[in-house]
Amino acid sequence: MAVVEVVGVKKDYVDRGAGTTHALRGVDLAVESGEFMAIAGPSGSGKTTLLNLIGGLDTPTAGSVKVDGRELATMTSAQLSDLRRDRIGFVFQAYNLIPVLSAEENAEYVMELKGVGSGARHERIEGLFERLGLAELRHKRPPKMSGGQQQRVAVARAIAAEPAVVLADEPTANLDQATGRALIEMMRELNRERKVTFIFSTHDPMVLEQADRVVRLVDGAVTSDDRKAGGAL
Repeated sequence: MAVVEVVGVKKDYVDRGAGTTHALRGVDLAVESGEFMAIAGPSGSGKTTLLNLIGGLDTPTAGSVKVDGRELATMTSAQLSDLRRDRIGFVFQAYNLIPVLSAEENAEYVMELKGVGSGARHERIEGLFERLGLAELRHKRPPKMSGGQQQRVAVARAIAAEPAVVLADEPTANLDQATGRALIEMMRELNRERKVTFIFSTHDPMVLEQADRVVRLVDGAVTSDDRKAGGAL
């Protein structure tokens, strides 16, 4: 069974001054557990909108979105919150870190909500922070960090909770090439070792090169869906 199923999804935004924007125009997409895939396309193609719908952060104008076989449209707000906490990790372009918490506290936040003990939380974060070059920043708060540092903390938060699916919106956009490559390689290891599904939106050629599957969107519609030989089925 697909971990994510998108069927006939449309998303319209209505602006009285500008009229209706058709962000997505009947998208069909099935993502199997363990895939490492990218959604590519120019700015305004609908990549972020599609990720937000899969994550239950927005609702489609038409069509169906299922995660783990559950139709998101039929779930209550509390059920959606539980699904996002337990099954979905997010990496946003805007980071969405809590400014009054340290880097370490931000990275542990979702694990704490899930009831992971303090010892296990610290152990996971210590290893992730070392690999992401964040060890010296663990006690800093987001306002004292650069954009790239905040992005790495956001990635650590998403991965540390060990979700079934990670949705990453331009995860390497604010990173230098070396850090970005290290980040994607770490995600790839988690994908292979623990079968965590990754869905990226990206412009980054390096991310597209690493992905097993690349789905391209143009003007809200899928124009191609290419899977590399040996990629997850």
